[in-house]
Amino acid sequence: MWLPPDSLETLGSGLHRPECVVVDRDNSVYVSDWRGGVTRIADGSQQTWLAAQTPIELRPNGIELMGDGSFLLANLGDAGGVWQLYRDGTVAPFLTEVDGIPLPPVNFVIRDCERTWVSVSTRHVPRETAWRPSVADGFVVLVDRRGARIVADGLHYTNEVRPDPSGKWLYVVETFGRRVTRFRIHASGDLSAPEPVVTLGHGCFPDGFAFDRAGRLWITSLISNRLLCVSEDGIETILADENQEYVAAVDQAFAAGEMRKEHLGVVPGTRLQQLTSVAFGVDQQEVFLGSLHAECIYRFRIGNETES
Repeated sequence: MWLPPDSLETLGSGLHRPECVVVDRDNSVYVSDWRGGVTRIADGSQQTWLAAQTPIELRPNGIELMGDGSFLLANLGDAGGVWQLYRDGTVAPFLTEVDGIPLPPVNFVIRDCERTWVSVSTRHVPRETAWRPSVADGFVVLVDRRGARIVADGLHYTNEVRPDPSGKWLYVVETFGRRVTRFRIHASGDLSAPEPVVTLGHGCFPDGFAFDRAGRLWITSLISNRLLCVSEDGIETILADENQEYVAAVDQAFAAGEMRKEHLGVVPGTRLQQLTSVAFGVDQQEVFLGSLHAECIYRFRIGNETES
């Protein structure tokens, strides 16, 4: 399956850094809003909930929809932590420290029944000093009935995390390790036995991922704007919107330990802009894509590929 970038439909308008896409059971689409909230897109309309008053600057990266209609926000702002946003604009801290230490800027948050998984990409300040082949200080936090604790550490810029459909493994994106790793989940919630699932090469900096019904792994890549599908048969490129000179320059900067903020900026000459997130619709045949610098999200439909 191959999709030309210009075949993608757009959804929503005037969005503010729609990095994370979440689809609800009624096929409503929720995206993070960099101004401090969440936007819902459904039935041809959109609605945004922004924090009314906060003691900190909220920069939502990953988002999660709670059962009561509120949202968990992974705060990539300097204050860090995970915050809960209610639809009346009220904000409350959900998790601001772990093991007695303030939680740094948080990349992603996801609920798994009574468990909440939280990823922190790095302890480095500023974060871009961790965009190096040699830095691996990211970690994963588990919040459950026992409280909050670090269950995996020493990761190479932790990004999206989520359990696989079996619930036996936690999959973890290591963006600047250019790989996806999985950990065995024990009944206690503790993790063990890390093993690489896929390692990527030139132009690939994985960010977000999702599983389809067939258990295949769909991964987005920054820089090269690729969407990959990983199965037992290998890695298939579904979509790529690349500026090859830009990709080569970023790869070179990364290898030299010189990657900077501008390398995650607007990509010259491409429609997609730093592809970050992939989510399936309820029927598993509609696919939604988020990015860092677009003012919309993108979508396309597939046939029965997710059933095979």
